[in-house]
Amino acid sequence: MKLFKKNNKLYLRFKGKCYTRKEIDFNWLINRVGLHDFILNNINEWDECDFPSFDSLDPPLGNQEIWAAGVTYMRSREARMHEAKDSGGDRFYDMVYYADRPELFYKGNHYRCAGHNQIVHIRDDSYWNVPEPELTLFISSSKTIEGYTIGNDMSSRSIEGENPLYLPQAKVYNRSSSLGPCLYIPKEPISPDTLIKIKIIRNQNNILYQDQVSISKMKRKPMELADYLFRNQSFDDGVFLMTGTCLVPDEDFTLSKSDKIEISIENIGTLVNFVTQKSD
Repeated sequence: MKLFKKNNKLYLRFKGKCYTRKEIDFNWLINRVGLHDFILNNINEWDECDFPSFDSLDPPLGNQEIWAAGVTYMRSREARMHEAKDSGGDRFYDMVYYADRPELFYKGNHYRCAGHNQIVHIRDDSYWNVPEPELTLFISSSKTIEGYTIGNDMSSRSIEGENPLYLPQAKVYNRSSSLGPCLYIPKEPISPDTLIKIKIIRNQNNILYQDQVSISKMKRKPMELADYLFRNQSFDDGVFLMTGTCLVPDEDFTLSKSDKIEISIENIGTLVNFVTQKSD
């Protein structure tokens, strides 16, 4: 089943049918153990409807924080080491890839996050900006993985590469992330053979970069990342956790205004964003 959010109204797609509910607390609804079965057992409380045709969708996000994991794929390790070589920070990315403790960082909240067919920003003080397509977990306050969505972890690589201590500035700013198009709520955990795909388009039809990877290439298991995230902290409404990327454009690529980013994950759908500059 898939849960969509638009203007504080929810739409549920399940077995070829669409349902809607008004005046329901999104945080209360999704933050529970056994979310799939709860919705299924209470589907009579939803009104059947036609699925609307939306120009855009809100991120499937309420009061939850967004966190992210870094250097969880070998390709990410290599790219981060290269961008930080001149500053001497490359060894830290090498170390964290092999360490027991993963890299985890705060990515933002609903104020910083865009949804499907909405605008994401590149920083105007960075000359090297890229999207990072990531499988994103929804983890309940009880530390159970209850759903999945697509994440776009926008990154200012020139800032992070200059000094690893600049990571928060490279990663957290207005519209520095995107989630969507829905919250995918399966009965069973997502398959490790699931593919993540990305396509970056300029001038409507010029494909600058496209690639795909299986999430089985991720070094760390989703529950391993969740375990570390919940060490010594709690999340009253649950939390969204981006799990890292392997799809990294070559170093001569940077995003430009009006670029179109398409990120697809099997069974979840496609998240589309358009690029503009933070100061625009």
